[in-house]
Amino acid sequence: MSDRFITTRYSTNCYHCKKTADQIITAVPNQAKVVCNNCGAARVFVPRIEDVSREGEYIRIGCYDQWKLVETATCRNCHVTGPHDMTIGCRHFIIRCRNCGFTHFYKFDLEYFENETTGS
Repeated sequence: MSDRFITTRYSTNCYHCKKTADQIITAVPNQAKVVCNNCGAARVFVPRIEDVSREGEYIRIGCYDQWKLVETATCRNCHVTGPHDMTIGCRHFIIRCRNCGFTHFYKFDLEYFENETTGS
């Protein structure tokens, strides 16, 4: 199986540059990342839990609006390609398979910004 689990875009106001821009969202088993396509501001999340035993979501209230998205992906647990619920907040990133309930919970780990003076 490819290590690319989910890659998608979500257009919203960037928390750093405040402009409406695509936020590039990438989730693989060992990391999840959200990067602003306009300014390069990034939030990196690392895995914390993978679980199928509980119903519901692992959600904490954060400092920014939560994004609730649905993406098609192949589940690492049941191997069914189908809808996965994604919830992204300022301190967490959650992906849950609708077929079997397998949940990836990532916690916030690192934030960085593109060098605004050089544009690199």
